[in-house]
Amino acid sequence: MRRCPWPGSDPLYLQYHDSEWGFPLHDNIKLFELLNLEGAQAGLSWITILRKRDHYRRVLDRFDPQIIAAYSQQKVETLLRDPGIVRNRAKVEGTVTNARAYMELMRKEGSFDRYLWGFVGGKPIQNRWTCMQEVPAQTPESLAMSKDLRKRGFTFVGPTICYAFMQAAGMVNGHLVDCFRFAGLR
Repeated sequence: MRRCPWPGSDPLYLQYHDSEWGFPLHDNIKLFELLNLEGAQAGLSWITILRKRDHYRRVLDRFDPQIIAAYSQQKVETLLRDPGIVRNRAKVEGTVTNARAYMELMRKEGSFDRYLWGFVGGKPIQNRWTCMQEVPAQTPESLAMSKDLRKRGFTFVGPTICYAFMQAAGMVNGHLVDCFRFAGLR
């Protein structure tokens, strides 16, 4: 069975590639979680975040934006002492900032899912990459998403992070054409 080369042989990475990455995601909270985890990954490898994901879910109240938006500075300080997450002040505080921006976006737009998927016209963009060198780091759609999210107060949402998020959330089919997952996500 052929698959994209990036997960290598790590069982957790392979499971993620085979059963999550690139599958169209439409749950508001799961999209919020993924966007924040992609931001936490900045400067690190995705496998690092993937290994910490369950712990993130526990200490960040299952990524419930309403709860996170109300976090106190004391809660942030507690999180910064937790070795189970990336202890970067800007990233931890950014998650709280993003939760507050999410709540405002939901008040105005009504759906995080509909808002985000609007950047790809509501359906996945079907790429046809044959090798990893063809995959861009960002696209016009990820740049537009990044600019609008930043305008709305989100942090750690640069165009490269947004493109990685779009691939992971299935907004673009980023699997290589010879990967067994490619055809199933068309």
